[in-house]
Amino acid sequence: MAPVGRCGALALLALVIALGTARAEEAVRAPHLGEGGHACLNQKERRAAVENGSALKLAAALHAVRNRITGTLVRARLCRGHDGLVYVLTVLSHDGKVTRLTVDAVKGTLVGGL
Repeated sequence: MAPVGRCGALALLALVIALGTARAEEAVRAPHLGEGGHACLNQKERRAAVENGSALKLAAALHAVRNRITGTLVRARLCRGHDGLVYVLTVLSHDGKVTRLTVDAVKGTLVGGL
């Protein structure tokens, strides 16, 4: 492999920075889609939804369905569902089975999964 000159190294660095910036902008513009095509909220949107009362805190939603969840919660996302905000929960059971549950983020009721 031939050594890269100073101009080549600067050009390579500029390309890496440009690609990183473009990917960061793309991530901000495009909402994350969860299971079932839900558009999941980012951290700032989640905090605002809980603070203004549009959604229950995650702990309250988990408490409401705790008797239906057996295993370890490995991921929780607050997303826009078909009928409003929902928590999409990924649970790993003790036998290794992965289950996804959807909990209404306003009422705390199970609306999908199991």
